[in-house]
Amino acid sequence: MAFDIEMIKKVYENMPARVDKAREIVGRPLTLTEKILYNHLWEGNPTKAFGRGVDYVDFAPDRVACQDATAQMALLQFMHAGKSKVAVPTTVHCDHLIQAKVDAVTDLARAKTQSNEVFDFLSSVSNKYGIGFWKPGAGIIHQVVLENYAFPGGMMIGTDSHTVNAGGLGMVAVGVGGADAVDVMSGMAWELKFPKLIGVKLTGKLSGWTAPKDVILKVAGILTVKGGTGAIVEYFGEGAKAMSCTGKGTICNMGAEIGATTSTFGYDDSMSRYLRSTNRADVADAADKIAPYLTGDPEVYENPEQYFDQVIEINLSTLEPHLNGPFTPDLATPISKMKEEAIKNNWPLQVQVGLIGSCTNSSYEDISRAASLAKQVAAKNLKTKAKFTITPGSEVVRSTIERDGFIDTFNKINATVFANACGPCIGMWDREGAEKEERNTIVHSFNRNFSKRADGNPNTLAFVGSPELVTALAIAGDLGFNPLTDKLINEDGEEVMLDEPTGDELPAKGFYAEDPGFQAPAEDGSGVTVVVNPTSERLQLLAPFEAWDGKNITGAKLLIKAFGKCTTDHISMAGPWLRFRGHLDNISNNMLIGAVNAYNQKTNSVKNQLTGQYDAVPAVARAYKAAGVPSIVVGDHNYGEGSSREHAAMEPRFLGVKAVLVKSFARIHETNLKKQGLLGLTFANEADYDKIQEDDTINFLDLTEFAPGKPLTLEFVHANGTKDIILANHTYNEGQIGWFVAGSALNLIAAGKA
Repeated sequence: MAFDIEMIKKVYENMPARVDKAREIVGRPLTLTEKILYNHLWEGNPTKAFGRGVDYVDFAPDRVACQDATAQMALLQFMHAGKSKVAVPTTVHCDHLIQAKVDAVTDLARAKTQSNEVFDFLSSVSNKYGIGFWKPGAGIIHQVVLENYAFPGGMMIGTDSHTVNAGGLGMVAVGVGGADAVDVMSGMAWELKFPKLIGVKLTGKLSGWTAPKDVILKVAGILTVKGGTGAIVEYFGEGAKAMSCTGKGTICNMGAEIGATTSTFGYDDSMSRYLRSTNRADVADAADKIAPYLTGDPEVYENPEQYFDQVIEINLSTLEPHLNGPFTPDLATPISKMKEEAIKNNWPLQVQVGLIGSCTNSSYEDISRAASLAKQVAAKNLKTKAKFTITPGSEVVRSTIERDGFIDTFNKINATVFANACGPCIGMWDREGAEKEERNTIVHSFNRNFSKRADGNPNTLAFVGSPELVTALAIAGDLGFNPLTDKLINEDGEEVMLDEPTGDELPAKGFYAEDPGFQAPAEDGSGVTVVVNPTSERLQLLAPFEAWDGKNITGAKLLIKAFGKCTTDHISMAGPWLRFRGHLDNISNNMLIGAVNAYNQKTNSVKNQLTGQYDAVPAVARAYKAAGVPSIVVGDHNYGEGSSREHAAMEPRFLGVKAVLVKSFARIHETNLKKQGLLGLTFANEADYDKIQEDDTINFLDLTEFAPGKPLTLEFVHANGTKDIILANHTYNEGQIGWFVAGSALNLIAAGKA
């Protein structure tokens, strides 16, 4: 039986009437996205139509999921909420704090020793507040959610940007910051601006070397890293129905890389097969009874241009395998053009490492197709030219592929199987030689490939591809190798070609795991004590942020004017810094150390206006804070792209930053800033970015009149005494202004006023 089956049945019980009412109110057929959104209104039955990209709407998600790196701060905040138990089904997954170095057994044992304090904290908090706990080694949050909790037509939020993976099972699943999760865990509504809708029509059918991964790589090339901002992407068409459920999950997973709120697919036979294969026939049976409500209305898919804000059509029968990168997931190159592009851009052609797995591509199907290529190494007398690693997505997948012989196949080509954890995908990879910072090329089936993301080396060029393509390139050791047309020279000097990959959608013998790694919470957690050592370097109880004093912010100093791409990796790096995710003071020492200073084109080097000297960004921020001087951060387009990590908002708040003024925001980061009581502002005139000078002092002229829809006026006083008046827009509504006034959204919850 599925987890929380009664909750799921309740969702399905309400759905037909609510969707029918919404269709009546809106006055037209509905997309799947709209059906799910209108079925999850906080108010219950729909009473009005909402404007896409205009109206803020309160929703009632069905569940919450947290990974260990973000769960620490989320649960530290929840402890302030004064609740005895979470209001909706919630889980915590230990997947981020396991470093990939030697092999699964060694690495997991080391992580349990090094992060024991954190794991014990998460376990005890989960036990106390009724939260399901998935132990270290159980698997990556998004794979575990797909296997156990995702269900067609549901709505969930998660403290990780790739929560969107659950769209592969027909959910509206959205990545959020911890403060949003705390709202829902506390029994409150979750607020979201009603999204715009992008429809992607898939015709034809995947075959040969082309995989579901290539669909999202193609879409990323079309929409870019910010083209999906404020929108939900809905996939449909014959090509969508012909694709596996886990393949759909891969596509939805990387929707985070185009800035989309989430992505989803309509319920179909592939989802039913997956649910039944993962011991959730009860969910499939319930879904079958209301199947028309779990997909878009037929009229929508017949004439999508009438119902979506944007429509993209992709013919899967002619889609070519792609590699995206380096340094950004939207630089899309068909494999037939890669050699030409690599030579033109001087990208190193030798592939040093191929890595498959992660939350994006670690399904049974992915692994089995990669294994079909690994088998050919011996059969065709080849030798794998690059190092090769596999990161299973869960203990269920790992146990199943071991039983079915795939791990033995990988061992025969000297591959390394890492622990069931995020590992190299999030920078938790202790890669030998990375400290030399040599220029090199790697290929992987992960989702992000920002500079330093995988191994900390700014000169590692990472390219994203399907597990099949990554395996082929690792065998060839050549970025320019096209397995569709090119031959390899085997150990006997003969020319051979790799056969097309093959694999099974689901295991013929079913999934298997002796111990999946789940720990159920206590029925009554009132007797459970959560202890945080006051001298701990890993965990720190939170103190409330101060409320606004009601006055204009004056005398603020420019902390940094960030140049170009500034993702959450630049604002609050992962990798070795993950160990401090539960300690706000310590983690704040990585604030903006990856951002490029527009004035000297250096990272982690900004001018301290109090001394005239250059120093690390956190050091200068701390100096301003100690002197009682407020500061602001200025940035470029899509500021805060990437992870949902709210540390990128909490650290500036903790170190005295009052406002972040940029050309545009990534959705999650803008919300995180608001939740933590910061001012997230955008230039009314983007050209004003160029007017800001290194020695500027900033005064807010009308913050005392802060109101929805009313721009704020900022005065930038330059060192020579001249001034520039800059108009800043914002998207705060009345409730969000209340967060700012109170000092944070959490302060309102703790005061019982939210």
